[in-house]
Amino acid sequence: MKNKIKEIIANFNEETRDRFIRMCWEDRTPFEIISLQFNLSPNEIPKVMQRLLPEARFKAWRERVHKQGQLKNLKTRPKEVNRFKCSRQRMDGTTKGYK
Repeated sequence: MKNKIKEIIANFNEETRDRFIRMCWEDRTPFEIISLQFNLSPNEIPKVMQRLLPEARFKAWRERVHKQGQLKNLKTRPKEVNRFKCSRQRMDGTTKGYK
């Protein structure tokens, strides 16, 4: 398993790595979508994030995912949440009006 995670990370270029991290931080992007786009299992996502982020940032991310868990899981998310990204978010992941 550890070798697979190392291999996945080695295949990420900087743009892909940044996109993966942004999708993981975004509350509206469920793990199932991230799994499909990056060919990972939902259980591998936290392991990759742990390797990519400094320890303090990883702990903050895990806490956020735990608190917002219903949004990161397609089966438990509220029916009102019908988007994978913020309405102000552009295709490249940046947010309009954010400086």
